[in-house]
Amino acid sequence: MWNWVHQLAEWAREDTPFAVVTVTECKGSTPASPGAKLLVRADGTFHGTIGGGHLEQLVLQDARACLGKGEARTFRYPLGAKLGQCCGGVVDVFVEPVNHGPQLYLFGAGHVGQALCRILEGTPFRVHLVDERAEWVQSPLVPAGVVRHEEPWDDFASRAVWDEARTYVAVMTHRHDVDQDIIAFTIQKPARYIGLIGSDTKWARFRQRLEAKGMPARQVGRVQCPMGLPIGGKSPQEVAVSIAAGLLQLHHGLAQETGAQPPPTPLLSSGE
Repeated sequence: MWNWVHQLAEWAREDTPFAVVTVTECKGSTPASPGAKLLVRADGTFHGTIGGGHLEQLVLQDARACLGKGEARTFRYPLGAKLGQCCGGVVDVFVEPVNHGPQLYLFGAGHVGQALCRILEGTPFRVHLVDERAEWVQSPLVPAGVVRHEEPWDDFASRAVWDEARTYVAVMTHRHDVDQDIIAFTIQKPARYIGLIGSDTKWARFRQRLEAKGMPARQVGRVQCPMGLPIGGKSPQEVAVSIAAGLLQLHHGLAQETGAQPPPTPLLSSGE
C-alpha cells in the first residue's frame, strides 16, 4: 500500500491546493476498496489509485472541480454502461480540499504585525510572517500556528505561491523604502488583496514614485492604503483588529475586491 500520509504531509508543506479523495463505501463488484485514496492537484497531478479505468478518470475530474470551488462533497458512481465499466457495483467517495484557504503574506513583524497574527489565529487565514529581524519574527508573542520566515522579503517573495483567489498581502515593515519595494514587486503578482499600512500622505508619495517608474495605473490602483475598517482606534491592537476585520470581510464576500479604496481611517505609518 502506498504511503499516502507521507505524500499528504509533503504536499501540505508546499501550500499548493490539492484534494484528498477517499473511497468510503463499495457495493457489489468494484475495482476499488474502502479506504483507497487519491491525492489530486488542480493541474491534474495525482498520487494513488482507486482502481483505474474510466471510474478513476471521472473521480479525478470531479475532484479538480471541487478543488476549484474549495468545497468538500461526496460522490456516488454506479459502475454501469455509462462509465464504460461492467462491474455492476457502486462506489462512494468523499473529496476534501486541502490548502485551499486564504494565505496572508505579512511583511513586517512589528507590533501591529504581531497583533495581527494573534487576531487571525483561529480564522481561515494561514499567516506567513516575513521579517529578517530574528528578535521580532521569533517573538513568543507570535502564535505557534504562524509560519515564520526569518529572511529578506525578496527571498521569500521570489519563491512564494501567488494566486489571484487565495493570496492576500499586508505590508508593514519598519522602513518605508522597503515597504515601497515590496509594493512595487507585489502589484505585479496575482493576489486578491494588497494592503499597505500608513496614511493617505504616505500612499500619495508612494503612488507618485511608482507611477514615475512606469508602473501602470491599473497595477498601482490595486493597493489599499490605509488598510482596515474605520473603527477609530490607533493602538497596535486596534489597528490590527481593523485590518483583520477588513481581510475577513473580503474573504467572506462582504467587501469589494482589491483595487477599491476603503474609507480613510488614521492608521499607524509603520509596523513598529
